[in-house]
Amino acid sequence: MDILKKIQKQIQDNSILIYMKGSPDSPSCGFSARAVQAIKSFNVKFAYIDVLQHEDIRSALPKYANWPTFPQLWVNGELIGGCDIILKMFKSGELKNILLKI
Repeated sequence: MDILKKIQKQIQDNSILIYMKGSPDSPSCGFSARAVQAIKSFNVKFAYIDVLQHEDIRSALPKYANWPTFPQLWVNGELIGGCDIILKMFKSGELKNILLKI
């Protein structure tokens, strides 16, 4: 499968998806750890892709998303943003509103 189609399918198949370094239980970078901690605080079901295990996704996703860094949070097919945006939205209550509507 073409990598861009694979990414599209992952995003379509998961209402909440985070592309991160490591796993939610064992993040491999501080940014991914903080982002996933914010998401986990709402006890919502979410999927993740460890970009360290998928070099093809790690190299193609920044171009696809027009977003250069990881983590990347996608909700209902829309890119929400990276760690700084996730944490800002968490503090403002906006992240809760988005995630709990799923």
